Amino acid sequence: MRFIRSIATATVLPVLLVAAWWFTSLGSDDFFWPPLRDILTEVPSTWFEGRLGADVAPSLLRLSAGYSLALAIGISAGLAIGLSAPLRQYCEPVFEFLRSIPPPVLVPIIMLFAGIGDSMKIVVIAFGCVWPILLNSVEGARSIDEVLHDTARVYGLGPAARFRHLLLRGASPHIVTGARQALSIAIILVVISEMFAASNGLGFTIVQFQRSFAIPQMWSGILLLGAIGVILALVFKLVENRVLAWYFGLRRKQ
Repeated sequence: MRFIRSIATATVLPVLLVAAWWFTSLGSDDFFWPPLRDILTEVPSTWFEGRLGADVAPSLLRLSAGYSLALAIGISAGLAIGLSAPLRQYCEPVFEFLRSIPPPVLVPIIMLFAGIGDSMKIVVIAFGCVWPILLNSVEGARSIDEVLHDTARVYGLGPAARFRHLLLRGASPHIVTGARQALSIAIILVVISEMFAASNGLGFTIVQFQRSFAIPQMWSGILLLGAIGVILALVFKLVENRVLAWYFGLRRKQ
């Protein structure tokens, strides 16, 4: 019963928004604001007859590669910096400078070094995603009580055990928070990077539809992006519940 109630709560607002869009656009003769009915009619023929493999799959692969690279760099560097106060003092000004640079601005520069292939897009995604992961990992490492570090040393836990059971687990709530923020950034950046220089992908195809004035198809691509974002968020939530099961259980007992 609780599960059904939570599903109903989560879907009521989307259903109301879709219904409002449906009825406000019904009978619209505006070329750039077609009825939602026409947009939904275009989805199967536009995306499910060859474009899933030709455009959607490359975008998801670039997103996965860039996001995974950001996770690897952000978590490892963030934990190392979080454990060292002098290192944090040296790195903080540089991080604040770099994180203030919007990743789309760097696309032309990255293209000079990485070309216009998938490498450029992966680097752009990784650069934009790494900062929330890295900074949250730093805070996660800093938040671990020194008493726990001393206790682990007294009980003779080795470096590997301390890293796994104390550092990584203690910082995991912060790391997951950064990873959740980075996921939405990754979706945005994969589209932007494909708009600059690409021959396939969701961003490239949506821009092609816009330039050829295929407006219903363009809107269908935007809706597909939103649906992909929802699916990725649900998958992330499942992983989060598995990884942080101990943390949620601890909070429920408090």
